[in-house]
Amino acid sequence: MKPKIDSTSFGSITVEGKAFEHDILIRLDGRVEKRTKKLSKALYGTSHKISLEEAEHIYEEGTEKIIMGTGQTGFVELSDEAEAFFRKKRCSIELLPTPWAIERWNELEGRIVAMFHVTC
Repeated sequence: MKPKIDSTSFGSITVEGKAFEHDILIRLDGRVEKRTKKLSKALYGTSHKISLEEAEHIYEEGTEKIIMGTGQTGFVELSDEAEAFFRKKRCSIELLPTPWAIERWNELEGRIVAMFHVTC
């Protein structure tokens, strides 16, 4: 079941009434997990650029679309390798500032995974 995202503010996101004070990943089955941003930070020194390794962690077989909340002001971006990986999997991706990504997540249906960065 796809959970509804209630709101976000700098440093937090609320999903189905539960507040998280860290970046999150929402899986195809609706599970909410803490984002494993160390996968990107180890390579780039920042979690604002999604590495191939993190892209492989985000993607689940059968995912048709990924919604990526790029932060309150939109700092997160994909590496070229991550973008190529999603393209190879024929998985479309939408990168939007987190407040807009939440709106998009709540309106979409289908086999969708999401990652939301809650700062910057």
